Amino acid sequence: MKKNSFEKLIVSGIFILFLFLNLSAQKGKLPVAEGPFQATDESLVQYKYPDWFRDAKFGIWSHWGPQAVPRQGDWYAKRMYQEKNPAYKYHVEHYGHPSVFGYKDIIPLWKAERWDPDKLMELYKKAGAKYFVSMGTHHDNFFLWDSKIHKWNAVNMGPKKDVVGLWQQAAKKQGLKFGVSEHLGASYTWFQVARQSDTEGPKAGVPYDGANPVWQDLYHAATTPDDKAWLTTNLVFQVEWFKSIQELIDNYHPDLLYSDSKMPFEDIGRSLVAHYYNQDATRNNGVPAVVYTCKEASGGKWVEDVERGVKSSGSQVPWQTDTSIGDWYYRTGQKYKTANEVIQMLVDIVSKNGNLLINVVQTPEGDLEPDMLKILNEIGVWTAANGEGIYGTRPWKTFGEVSPETAAFKPGRFDENYKYNAKDIRFTTRDGALYAFCLGTPDADVVIKSLAANAVDVPAQVASVKMLGSDQKIKWSRNENGLVIKKLSKLPAWQVIGFKIEFKANK
Repeated sequence: MKKNSFEKLIVSGIFILFLFLNLSAQKGKLPVAEGPFQATDESLVQYKYPDWFRDAKFGIWSHWGPQAVPRQGDWYAKRMYQEKNPAYKYHVEHYGHPSVFGYKDIIPLWKAERWDPDKLMELYKKAGAKYFVSMGTHHDNFFLWDSKIHKWNAVNMGPKKDVVGLWQQAAKKQGLKFGVSEHLGASYTWFQVARQSDTEGPKAGVPYDGANPVWQDLYHAATTPDDKAWLTTNLVFQVEWFKSIQELIDNYHPDLLYSDSKMPFEDIGRSLVAHYYNQDATRNNGVPAVVYTCKEASGGKWVEDVERGVKSSGSQVPWQTDTSIGDWYYRTGQKYKTANEVIQMLVDIVSKNGNLLINVVQTPEGDLEPDMLKILNEIGVWTAANGEGIYGTRPWKTFGEVSPETAAFKPGRFDENYKYNAKDIRFTTRDGALYAFCLGTPDADVVIKSLAANAVDVPAQVASVKMLGSDQKIKWSRNENGLVIKKLSKLPAWQVIGFKIEFKANK
């Protein structure tokens, strides 16, 4: 090794050590707003779930940004740098080699020229959403808000609009609560692939553009070879994450903040959650009305999120499923969930004390395809007729009755093959009434076993049974096998059928 190179290495090492020690000293002194919460589990467990979230049940998410441009689906910003990935082949064929034309060059192509947030928000409200969530930043480190952290943001390039701010304004006009999602915590290790190179072919060994220090503010600095987990162990990156998401919180004061991970970075993450709760408490008579959600059991400290899945049983504390009607980003030829599948999920999740947050896939230009509009319209027809059994409800003594056909299925993360049918029944309750939903169209009598005449902890007498969204007279009886609703003479346009069951008051 040459002397100059060795001296530079020593100086660089000393600088990094100094920076690490400085950050370590600051770790417990992050700028957390004053208030009732401290950056400890013991303090965060004081958190109380706000009624607006418990009542809302259904939210719509815009998981949208520059990665939609190539129309190749999720994770394009990473997959385009993986030479065995189909996205790499697509990228080379359509844009050029990533050593020259990288993700930095995709970003300016995102113009969002047909995006109309007010029009879309009207549509989402009509579909039944009670809250809306905007992407804040994905793993691509591109910020959709007006940021001073770095130049890679939607105000400075691409659409040259404050996407988060405009979504927030549109949500407020429609009376919807507003949230933001941050996926930045995983970005630091996720994006390291942009620093690599081909292993074979004419460009073998030629570094991709992420290795160029000129673009380090987008692709991040290099981290250590063993720093490969979803969340980085690099303290410099962790503090950078805190400052970035704190800016997002302080500039927009969202009602909900979503992290695409477990709560990031231990005490640094706790500091951010405490800051988020405290800054809202000062605006809300000392009690925060915001929701922080991440993919970790909450213990009462936040809302646990389950990605593309559901819980297998009811929960004592509120939780949330996040999923998408299709791919996370627009992909040509993708298959969408049907309106019925979305409604089935919604009812099952609500019966278990959860909320459904679902991504509506936007084109790169910002509008929706005709089949997406059709799905949203069908969901809206159902929520308008059945919403009283969803919004503002609470779990009943049991979440429901599981059919033999679906009993073998074990719900969890990243598995949405539910196979619900008419024998799957889910319950909610509100104002003394019980709501029972069949998750499929019944072609015979509906038997609700939980309401058998001799059932324990069930009111002795049923006063009435009505079908939601219909004035059809329902014939029913009750015996030791359950509440029997006779086969319906006329079925509604939707497949998930809701019944409102009222009981006679005990004298």
